[in-house]
Amino acid sequence: MLHTIPGFDRIGEENAFAVLARATDLASQGRDIINLGIGQPDFRTPDHIVEAAVKALHDGHHGYTPANGIRPLREAVAADTLRRTGVEVSPDRVMIVPGGKVTMFSAILMFGEPGADILYPDPGFPIYRSMIEFTGANPIPIPIREENGFAFSAEETLALVTPQTRLIILNSPANPTGGVTPKVEIDKLVAGLADWPDVAILSDEIYGQMTYDGLDHVSLLTYPEIRDRLILLDGWSKTYAMTGWRMGWSIWPDALYDNMRKLAVNAWSCVNAPSQFAGLAALTGPQDSVGAMVAEFDKRRQIVVEELNKLPGVSCIVPKGAFYAFPNIRQTGFKAKALAKTMLEDEGVAIIGGPDFGILGEGYVRVSYANSAENIQRAMTRMADFLARHHNKAAE
Repeated sequence: MLHTIPGFDRIGEENAFAVLARATDLASQGRDIINLGIGQPDFRTPDHIVEAAVKALHDGHHGYTPANGIRPLREAVAADTLRRTGVEVSPDRVMIVPGGKVTMFSAILMFGEPGADILYPDPGFPIYRSMIEFTGANPIPIPIREENGFAFSAEETLALVTPQTRLIILNSPANPTGGVTPKVEIDKLVAGLADWPDVAILSDEIYGQMTYDGLDHVSLLTYPEIRDRLILLDGWSKTYAMTGWRMGWSIWPDALYDNMRKLAVNAWSCVNAPSQFAGLAALTGPQDSVGAMVAEFDKRRQIVVEELNKLPGVSCIVPKGAFYAFPNIRQTGFKAKALAKTMLEDEGVAIIGGPDFGILGEGYVRVSYANSAENIQRAMTRMADFLARHHNKAAE
């Protein structure tokens, strides 16, 4: 009988992909499925980016590249970072990686071990906790509360830090809640972390260009006092509708960069060459598609919040970033995962139960508005009809 190390028994999953698979299966059976579950833009990758990859193939870029990415692309990431944050970053601190998860995986692997504590947002992206548990470290949830607008509290976060804390994971704008943490809270957190100089920070800023209502994204990179221990996660997937290209980047402190480079050499060698040229075109080419996509998400955001708040037993605060709403469904009488399953199987609407994002996710579901306004309206009608029937039946 084969035996694996115990850590593999602790690996979790991202249930959004299981819901996607089930939704795809139902659609293949002829069901009309509206997918508000998966977190990916429904837009095409802009043509100039696609053409850059095609040209790279025709030009013979078929081989290995440096493990940390081609130099022009790392320079473009540094230039884009300067443009958006005002912070000058050396290309020699930039890593090109095959998707955002790779940065999470690598950072948690570096700091996670039995006896170590790693703080992470809850509700939050499920891979954080999954990887923490895989390493044997203790997962310490940072409560992300509706009453705070789904922003983290600096006071609560700092109260969780102990001498065993090795890494703090932060995410704003946030998945699954759409919460954006205001600058005043980030200021307080950074000030408090001065008392914990050996604690590293992983800032997941993959949705950094998706904020609404005039809010500006506040990057942790703009705080010079923590740059020597900050790992910044970003990438192309959300901003440029490139989820399937598997392209991400990260910025590492000098003390950790070579560890990350060697991990790349051992694990994935390098990111595929033509995708890197596509990423270069994305960063150096026209940016109008980004603004247009975010503007369309904003319109859908307004529709989904208005419609969710009309549903029996449902309330939804206005998300300030990303492309998710996280409505409170406690008054419906359903547990979150049961409601999500029923909505998909019976009504043909894919959503994700809040507990798939953490212990504090019960009582909520994630609704992605990365789908057309027409489909969002159709989905809300189906949800309204179902909840009205359930409410009327319960009242009989």
